Amino acid sequence: MNTQPYLENEWVKVRPLQADDFEMLYAAASDPLIWEQHPNKLRYQREVFENYFKGGIESGGALLVTNAKTDEVIGSSRYSDYIAETNIISIGYTFFVRSVWGQGHNYALKQLMLDHIFKYVDAVTFYIGAVNKRSQISLERFGAVKTREVELAYYGEAPKLDYEYIITKENWLQKKAAI
Repeated sequence: MNTQPYLENEWVKVRPLQADDFEMLYAAASDPLIWEQHPNKLRYQREVFENYFKGGIESGGALLVTNAKTDEVIGSSRYSDYIAETNIISIGYTFFVRSVWGQGHNYALKQLMLDHIFKYVDAVTFYIGAVNKRSQISLERFGAVKTREVELAYYGEAPKLDYEYIITKENWLQKKAAI
């Protein structure tokens, strides 16, 4: 299973995150308002972001996202926590610079990531901070269903309340057919 693909559409380009991407990704992430609804509101701080970035590199599934029209670094996401017994993987740790909010980049990224990973898995989970209403609404538009509330500790961070959403391959294909 390829968890660090090269993907592209008219909105975004996606490639594996590399250690030397730190400075340009941190420059994109250093806006405190990006993180106000995320489980860790301090990720705009360099030392906190370093932990986020290190977790991404070690995950083997972190992706750098650029604007397909300008090649500007606009965010990151990752595949993580594959469970072989159930053939489920998670997509998460996603953020975007505010200049692209509401323009379709997040939707375009999730489409690419779901289309790619459903070649390999039966379902995808998303863990969204309980206060992250923007991401909850976005996932529901994809047809993801909230399945439970869970305390999760992200890489090197204290546990926080998250909502687990799931979308199955079957539901994703039905959603795409209806579009």
